[in-house]
This record gives sequence, C-alpha cells and structure tokens, in this order.
Amino acid sequence: MLIEVEKIAKFPWSPWLAQIQTSFGRTAVRWCGAEDAAPGPYHVEWTVDAEIDWGRNAKPAAGCGPGGRPGGHCVILRGRLNPTPDGAAVLELGDSTILLDLTDPLPEEIAGTWVELFLEREKISLYPYTL
Repeated sequence: MLIEVEKIAKFPWSPWLAQIQTSFGRTAVRWCGAEDAAPGPYHVEWTVDAEIDWGRNAKPAAGCGPGGRPGGHCVILRGRLNPTPDGAAVLELGDSTILLDLTDPLPEEIAGTWVELFLEREKISLYPYTL
C-alpha cells in the first residue's frame, strides 16, 4: 500500500512512530523502517501484533469502506474481515491484506462484513519496501 509519511518520532515510552496519511485516513502507528526516513511516499506492508477478540477489540463497523483514524491511545482500522481455513483471519484494508490472529473463531455472520479493529498504535506496524 502506498502511504504518505508526514513525520517519524520516538517518545521515551514507545517505539518509533510514524504519522501517516492514507487514501482512507490519517493516524500514527509503529514504524519499522529507517529511523531517519524522510517524509514522503512509501510502499508499506501492514502487520498487527495483537490477537483479535471479537466483541472486545473487534466490532461491526458503523460504515462501509476502508478507514483508519486515531481513537485516544489506540488506532481504529475499518476493513472487510474474512476467516481463513486455518483459524486465523484477514482484514482487507484498501489494497492491503493484513493477517490476524484470533482468540476464538469469528461468528459465522461476520465473514465478509465491514468491521472496526481497536488496537494500540504500537501493535500496528508498517514495514516499508521498494518495488
């Protein structure tokens, strides 16, 4: 996915964070690229380092379409959620797919619906790559 890095910063209690702009929103998440990366466009892979627990940090979305926004000390990602045959799930977020670990199987009626994930910003990582 192509994102725009606005700035990269580190606070004493957190890993390196990038303030980013995407086609579907603006937020700050963990940056796993060069700490001195300049602002600008980057192709990135998203990862989520937290288990998804339906009803706790994952809920039906109020709207449709991909989204990303800050929500206090967390980030709210909106995407289409689908279970995988091996008991995990994938979140379709724009033109990216994020593999997710689940605490329990998803309710059957959730497959293919729009959901919102509520995650600590340090648990969402961006890995830049070149094409």
